Amino acid sequence: MCAAQLGQNPAMPSPLLPPTLLGPLYSSAAMREVMTDRARLQRMLDVEAALARAQARLAIIPRNAAKPIRAACDASRFDLEKLGEAAVSAGNLAIPLVKALTEAVARRNAAAARYVHWGATSQDIIDTALVLDLRAAFDALDRDIRRAVAAFTRLARRHKYTPTVARTWLQQALPMPFGLKVAGYAAALARTRTRLRRLRKDALVLQFGGAAGTLAALGTRGLDVARALARELDLPLPDAPWHSHRDRLGEVASAFAILSGTCGKIARDMSLLMQTEVGEAFEPAAAGRGGSSTMPHKRNPVAAAAALACAQIAPHLAATILAAEIQEHERAVGAWAAEWPTFPVLALVTSGALSAIVDIAEGLTVDAKRMRANLDLTHGLIMAEAVSMTLAKTLGKAQAHRLVEAASRKAATSKTHLKDILLNDKAVRTVISAKEIERLFEPASYHGVARLLTERLLASARDGK
Repeated sequence: MCAAQLGQNPAMPSPLLPPTLLGPLYSSAAMREVMTDRARLQRMLDVEAALARAQARLAIIPRNAAKPIRAACDASRFDLEKLGEAAVSAGNLAIPLVKALTEAVARRNAAAARYVHWGATSQDIIDTALVLDLRAAFDALDRDIRRAVAAFTRLARRHKYTPTVARTWLQQALPMPFGLKVAGYAAALARTRTRLRRLRKDALVLQFGGAAGTLAALGTRGLDVARALARELDLPLPDAPWHSHRDRLGEVASAFAILSGTCGKIARDMSLLMQTEVGEAFEPAAAGRGGSSTMPHKRNPVAAAAALACAQIAPHLAATILAAEIQEHERAVGAWAAEWPTFPVLALVTSGALSAIVDIAEGLTVDAKRMRANLDLTHGLIMAEAVSMTLAKTLGKAQAHRLVEAASRKAATSKTHLKDILLNDKAVRTVISAKEIERLFEPASYHGVARLLTERLLASARDGK
């Protein structure tokens, strides 16, 4: 899709460069639409139009001034390249935009042009537009989180009883149901959904403070205008302007990075499960997907790779937003400006990580037979804890551990199944029967409360909807 199709001026691409070449690899189509330059400019104009409507309704500006101002607030009529160039000398984009908007209104109604941007400051427009950007970004992410949670929930129910290997330190540890693993993915993603919904209410708030946060230009009517503007934009009204208090934005950036990290964790697991030596689960297959430029047999974890790349980038972008919290007095020098290119890219790569996980979740292929075969790779050593805990009831934990540890070393050295070693061990046979030993080597018998935990995770994922 070309920049023009995305609603952009090709000369003013999105912050993720270049959008038509690498954009699809690192971001979702929905988020690219949200973060186009023209869409973001339109949100700045939406704030200006809403300000005029609110002030006209309160009779702070003439009632007939709002309509021509609103009519001129159309991003398609502005030259993005010229605005960007003018922002270099102005210091921010709002200053040349207000000038261009005033000229556009004057062509329609010279009297109305006098009331453009009345009582506001550049930061009010830029910050409130950013809040609107983030609200649209939240909506795009929420839709994909829903899809991923639903898909992982289906997988968890389908594989509630499918035994697989639980791995710690990349080594086989214990048996577990695969459903528990993917239920954990669903619940983690649902927690981010809950986090974003809370932030939508608590962090995405109106910015309107005038030149120094006192609304002095509006006399005693400043709060009246702020309330009316908040209603126009359907945004919460904070206790006071927050020009140099960026804690809310720091929390949003952190939530994006956390979501990216969750996606990265899932992607890391999937890439490991797809290894030739493991082969337990696979991304969706399609002609040309995951291939190699030279090896025809390859089936690479391409969605996992994309998610992992995005998850590597996101924390560093979030760190920039957190560093930008350090601002001087009532309005900042530099730190505020650091947010402008950073937030859009952070939203884009977060969407890229999540979009890749949706792709994996909705098309994951599970090889239950391979999972079972991998459970037998250690010739029974994976069930050593189960035997040790059973023996401990009679012998005590320390003695049981030593006994099974010695048997495990013997099994590993002789390449013999641990069960056979134990069946021929008199010290073990005096405590547990051959029938009990046979039972202990059935992986499904040692899942603990995994099924209950799976249901608890799925319930929390469901509550997070």
